[in-house]
Amino acid sequence: MAEQDVIDSGIFGHGWVQTSYNTHGGQHPEGRPLRKNYAGVGYTYDSQRDAFIPPQPFPSWVISEETCLWSSPVPYPTDVGTAENPKRYSWDETTLTWIETV
Repeated sequence: MAEQDVIDSGIFGHGWVQTSYNTHGGQHPEGRPLRKNYAGVGYTYDSQRDAFIPPQPFPSWVISEETCLWSSPVPYPTDVGTAENPKRYSWDETTLTWIETV
């Protein structure tokens, strides 16, 4: 448990902001989302959005104002293969496409 002076001072003088590890994309299993996302390593707090925002994975990805999560400019492929032979994809920033990985 944090001491009150630590809570009051906050990180870098911004004050303490509560977060919930059950919150992701503005959703919470009990209907009580806090700050859009759980505050993870590398996340930033945006006071205008009142949200914790993960690091941007690629320069071309855009943030959703509703969820405060990043998404690719091209949707993830819907062809995921089968349970026995699943398909996986990785993002290629150079071509702005999903590339199937082996």
